[in-house]
Amino acid sequence: MLPQSYDTSLLLTDSDERIQKLAVGEVTPHADQPRRHFDAKALQELADSIKEHGILLPLVVRPLPKGGYQIVAGERRWRAAQLAGLKQVPAVVRTLKELEHLEIALVENVQRVDLSPLEQAISLQRLHEQFSVAYESIAKRLGKAPSTVNNMVRLLQLSPEAQEALTEQKISEGHARAILALKGQPDQQASLLQAIQDNGWSVRQAERYVTGLKQGVKAVPAARERVQTETPATKALGQRLNASVNIKRTAKGGKLEIGFKTDEDLQRIIDALG
Repeated sequence: MLPQSYDTSLLLTDSDERIQKLAVGEVTPHADQPRRHFDAKALQELADSIKEHGILLPLVVRPLPKGGYQIVAGERRWRAAQLAGLKQVPAVVRTLKELEHLEIALVENVQRVDLSPLEQAISLQRLHEQFSVAYESIAKRLGKAPSTVNNMVRLLQLSPEAQEALTEQKISEGHARAILALKGQPDQQASLLQAIQDNGWSVRQAERYVTGLKQGVKAVPAARERVQTETPATKALGQRLNASVNIKRTAKGGKLEIGFKTDEDLQRIIDALG
């Protein structure tokens, strides 16, 4: 299972590389860093940890033409180091050429067909966070719609249990998106995940379950009932017509589907209804 919290600077560093000590004042943040807000409380907690244990993962920086270094990965650690009163920070220095090679390799990695959805999502997130590439630009490079890229990255918001189910192909990406539609409702997300796996629900059934909850069907059994394609009433009608009868619910209402095998069978059903 892929971790829900993934440190995107890990793959920019190598354990065999020489880590340098740089003065805090020599290092500056990237102007186009995607992260704009740093939670003050979380930053202080990190600073307290750094005071006690030091910086465990080095920053990744690139040299600037006029001197000094620009952060590629690790701005949060750099900010916390200042709060902790550190004069120096550990860093791995990457040249611009090295970073360009890494970025190209990462784009190629996303395009591999053997990557799981979550592995692709992590690569996309790394492109966005480490190289300050907007998701719209990533989508253009990959020849994908921006909505497709955004939906892929959203998979990283799944619970660890849902990520594991997706990795093991117990649920599909469509199922995962239905689960994510219940944003801020972890209990309902867990219930939907369980129902998909226990009942073999299709993506459409999972979506109908979500629609039922959003329309005010608060009780899980009632929401599940909306997903069922067969009810006692449809079974009775099916027996009367000697045909399969199913309910297909939509956002507003739904439709009743009656199956037939041949044109003669269709005429028989029409005559019976008439």
